[in-house]
Amino acid sequence: MAEIRKSDFIWMDGKLVKWDDARIHVMSHALHYGSSVFEGIHAYKAEKGATIFRLKEHIERFFHSAGSFGMKISFTKKEIMNACIETLKKNKLSDAYIRPLAYYGYTNIGIFPKDAPTNVLVACVPWGNYYSKDLEIMTSKFTRHPENATVYGAKLGGNYANSILAMYDARNNGFDEALMLDSEGFVSEGPAENFFIVKDNMLVSPLSKSALPGITRDSLIKIAEDLGIKTQEKKLKLEDVYEADELFFCGTATEVAQIISIDKKKIGNGKSGRITLMLKKKFEDVVRGKDKKYSDWVTFV
Repeated sequence: MAEIRKSDFIWMDGKLVKWDDARIHVMSHALHYGSSVFEGIHAYKAEKGATIFRLKEHIERFFHSAGSFGMKISFTKKEIMNACIETLKKNKLSDAYIRPLAYYGYTNIGIFPKDAPTNVLVACVPWGNYYSKDLEIMTSKFTRHPENATVYGAKLGGNYANSILAMYDARNNGFDEALMLDSEGFVSEGPAENFFIVKDNMLVSPLSKSALPGITRDSLIKIAEDLGIKTQEKKLKLEDVYEADELFFCGTATEVAQIISIDKKKIGNGKSGRITLMLKKKFEDVVRGKDKKYSDWVTFV
């Protein structure tokens, strides 16, 4: 897993400030109640400069998430997109992880953020491979939030306490990652990743409103269809996972991460699968702007 290495500057409320000077007040509402929203955006070294993958879609979701909390961001989508580009350039980075975050600042101690200011930042850090090995995972005892417990499609900071519990439990039990089920017992996703199975050469994703409709997930479905791979969304049982030919996680940081076992049960031949590797290779070309078919997905910097 890639370690966070600090960069030189962070964009905060319209200004670039030095990394060590980027601070918030300890009484900020978000620190106490998880009232923040965020995005993870990946930048890649390209043949000339860098690319940012699906920047527009990430910022659109960022504003959707903020709206679910009633946040009034005092910048336009275009201005936040430009802030991502500016921060990447200022830090002289190419392979990088970009983190836009909006949060309620401090006002009062109550749960309801009455009159709390909405602050916005964009951080950018050097980035390598999140996972550099095939994964061995476990089914988590912690379930994903049911559909009516949160806002579908929003990345709310407080929701990720659920993810921390699942990841902490998995690591304590000697596994790399966790697979989470929804409240009905169907497969949902990982703590911070979407999930796919491959069965009989078909790519299948869980149909669960407890799972985030991820941007990387959406990209891989479209890429698979263009490669002639049949795709399907359906309610998956744990038995479907055990009987799969291939498994993998995907996400902005994770990209495509092969899974070779779950609950100590080997998947397929216990090695990375053919379709997983095919999608991984194609995805790597797409995000770096090497395939003109997907040129509208990349922003060249």
